Amino acid sequence: MHLPKKGLRALGIAESYSGRTFSTLAGVVMRKDLRIDGFCFGTVTVGGMDATESITGMVQSLERRDLNVILLSGCVISWFNVIDPGRIAEVSGVPVICVTYEESDGLENEIRHHFPHDEKRLLAYRNLGKRIPVPLHTGQTIFIRAWEISLEDAGRLCNDFTHEGGIPEPLRVARLCARSRSSLTYQKPIGEQDILP
Repeated sequence: MHLPKKGLRALGIAESYSGRTFSTLAGVVMRKDLRIDGFCFGTVTVGGMDATESITGMVQSLERRDLNVILLSGCVISWFNVIDPGRIAEVSGVPVICVTYEESDGLENEIRHHFPHDEKRLLAYRNLGKRIPVPLHTGQTIFIRAWEISLEDAGRLCNDFTHEGGIPEPLRVARLCARSRSSLTYQKPIGEQDILP
């Protein structure tokens, strides 16, 4: 991956958690010069364990070979639906960076409380590993985990994709798209994705 390249493309994926049965996922393909050239949408079960499958389906539905990195807004979404970023990197052949925005002591106690006998979910969370803080040129700090890319390069990419504030632009736009999509009254069944050119 040639990091200085302006045409480098990231797929940012974020959710809009509504508290209903499903949450909405939106993906935005954005070049490093902040031009947008693709969207995809999906759904994920609140409290389920299908986030990884839904995200890999979104990536595959784009049918693009020019993605250089996938950015995820969090590794645990939709009420403890734990993502496996390593699996997404393996299936897609694209490095994955998971971004979070606040310091935390972790979610293990909360998972044990809400899912006391779900060892698979707990193990999936533990397998995520530790986050590292990345200071942004904006003065904000984010926390990242990375797969198939060095933490140094992952931090640099997040900085490059951050225009202002504390959220890399592909994730900021994906979050806006997800919120807009989830405001619609019709919720599609799990696994059904749309593609907008």
